Amino acid sequence: MPSSNRADIQMKESVLKDKIQHDGTVKEVGVDKIVVSIISCAACAGCQARGICGMTENEEKIIDIKGRYDVSPGDKVTVQMEESAGMRAVVLSYLIPFFIVVGGLLILQSLSFNELTAGVISIALLVPWFLILYLFRKKIDRSFTFTLKT
Repeated sequence: MPSSNRADIQMKESVLKDKIQHDGTVKEVGVDKIVVSIISCAACAGCQARGICGMTENEEKIIDIKGRYDVSPGDKVTVQMEESAGMRAVVLSYLIPFFIVVGGLLILQSLSFNELTAGVISIALLVPWFLILYLFRKKIDRSFTFTLKT
C-alpha cells in the first residue's frame, strides 16, 4: 500500500475517533432542520443473555439536527457529534453533581451533622445546580451540535 493511502486512512480514522456516531432513522424533514430517531442501547445490549436477563434498555431518542440535508422520512442516517461535546455533557450532568453531593456530604459530616440530615442537605444542594442548567439550557443547547455523516 502506498504511503499516501496509508496516511489518508490514518487521517480518516483519527477524524472518526473525534466523533460520536449513532445510526438513526429520519422522522421528519423541515425547512432548516431534520428530526432523527436513534435507538440508545444499554452497555449490555451485546450480551448473549440479554433475551432472558430483562436488563437491556433500548430507548428511542429524538434529535433535532439543524441544517439542510437531502434526506426523506424513513431514510437511514448516521448522526454524529464532536466527542468533546459528549465529554462536556458528562461533566455537566454527572461529574459536577457527583462532586456537589460528595463535597456537601463530607463538609456537613465534618460539621457534626447526623448522617440523615447531611444526606438530605447534600442532595438538596443539587437543586441550585439543576436550576442553573435549566436557566442556561438554550446556551448549553447551542454548544451541542449534531450533524449527519455524509
